[in-house]
Amino acid sequence: MEIYYTKNGDDLGLAFTIPKPQGNQTIFPSVVLKNAEMLFNFGDEPWKHQPLEGYVGFVQAPAKNVIANSKSGQTQERKLVNNAPQALIIEPSRELADQTYNQIKLFKAHLGSPNVRELLVVGGMKVDDQIRALEAGVDIVVATPGRLEDLIQKGSLSLTQCRFFILDEADGLLKAGYEQLINRLHAAIPKMTSDGTRLQMIVCSATLHAFEVKKMAERLMHFPTWVDLKGQDSVPETVHHVVVPVDPRTDSSWTNLKRAIQTDGVHQKDRTGPGVNSDEAWSEAVKIIKGEYCARAITEHKMDKGMIFCRTKLDCDNLEYYFKNLGYGSDFATCLHGDRKPAERKANLEQFKAGKIKFLICTDVAARGLDVKGLPFMINMTLPDDKANYTHRIGRVGRAERMGLAISLVAQLPEKVWYHGEWCKSRGKGCTNTRLTDQGGCCIYYNEPQLLADIEEHLGVTIQQVGLDIKVQADEFDGKVVYGQKKKDNAGPLYEGHATQLAPTLAELSKLEKEAQHLFLQTFCLPKA
Repeated sequence: MEIYYTKNGDDLGLAFTIPKPQGNQTIFPSVVLKNAEMLFNFGDEPWKHQPLEGYVGFVQAPAKNVIANSKSGQTQERKLVNNAPQALIIEPSRELADQTYNQIKLFKAHLGSPNVRELLVVGGMKVDDQIRALEAGVDIVVATPGRLEDLIQKGSLSLTQCRFFILDEADGLLKAGYEQLINRLHAAIPKMTSDGTRLQMIVCSATLHAFEVKKMAERLMHFPTWVDLKGQDSVPETVHHVVVPVDPRTDSSWTNLKRAIQTDGVHQKDRTGPGVNSDEAWSEAVKIIKGEYCARAITEHKMDKGMIFCRTKLDCDNLEYYFKNLGYGSDFATCLHGDRKPAERKANLEQFKAGKIKFLICTDVAARGLDVKGLPFMINMTLPDDKANYTHRIGRVGRAERMGLAISLVAQLPEKVWYHGEWCKSRGKGCTNTRLTDQGGCCIYYNEPQLLADIEEHLGVTIQQVGLDIKVQADEFDGKVVYGQKKKDNAGPLYEGHATQLAPTLAELSKLEKEAQHLFLQTFCLPKA
């Protein structure tokens, strides 16, 4: 009943004596590690340092002297609980959750036994059906935050056996205000399962370099491995992005439009219209003329398919109604945002992907991460307030080596817009408080020239401006670019990308490398005359 230690074959002597009251109990070793791994040899392999004389390895001991630990994960098979999935994938939107869920169903067709059981947990679906599926047994849950938290609080979904915790579009989840939920989920998930498997946390984001994502990774993850597929935000050569300046002071066409877009109502208490020279009047004019420019861009480039990004859900609805007032049919455009019913959102997205609807009008949240193949055109009705979202938006086009055109309508004057924060009791639902936020209201003035400057600095490029006719000169592309199709081999580059810019520097470095090697050989290796 004495404990001794040896280190590298050296006897360190008696460590301690086991108290008499515990003399008849079996003592099992336990190792507690933090941020470390350890290998053990119980005598089943040759020892690096042989035990002292009279001692044998554990596996070499007589069976009568060995008592198995019934609580050990090595001797007790882990019992699975049906409503405790082994993998949890969190998505910021229903559309993205549905997309991931469908991909899992495709991938698992190539797996053998045992069958992988997956479940989609999102709002807008019958919760009773989801609870029954959990009770029947689920391996992977793909969920949006709201419904997931609801099922966990009810006790219908257990986190006790979660081995993979995956956050998709992590920057979007954090900006949507789910940081506290992520912290609570991470705290509730065991960091080590009963069979000795460590929790693996995976964070996916198109903007891994975002400060919020890095901060979360440092807080929740141990020694994370960063896998960067594209480096800092950049624009691929398959995307041509241009800016259309919107200035109602120099373009008075908005004053005599027969059919103008319905605006968002932030100026419903202000005096606006032609002849009124005020910030409010020019702001309202910006909103009207942007609707006209959007329709003009579609006509000029004969757009047959594309995505249009608006800042708010109300802006999306107003643009959809505007197209209908212009005489476009029901197959021309539809909306995708959080105020539409889940079934309608799913149907709208599927019809757009299938080519039955030409344009999808959406907000940043609704369109994040969606995979729409062969998309040729994208229009920004308003620049995003987050410069990283500009890359998200224009990244909808130019995929799979197909050419894409992204057009941004940039107001040259301050535009008053809705900005509902925690102080807004309805969080925007039916809100009529058009005062500015510093006056207790729910509106701010949007400075798009400054936003554009931030985006250009972030990308390290100057974005080309085009005229009010929104024509893009064909000679820049040698007349061989067709948006939505692959660029022909003999067509020149859209613009000087980073590879082209670095080519002379790389050539100079290669030359200096050769000179340095020759100098080294001459100095230290070649025989001297």
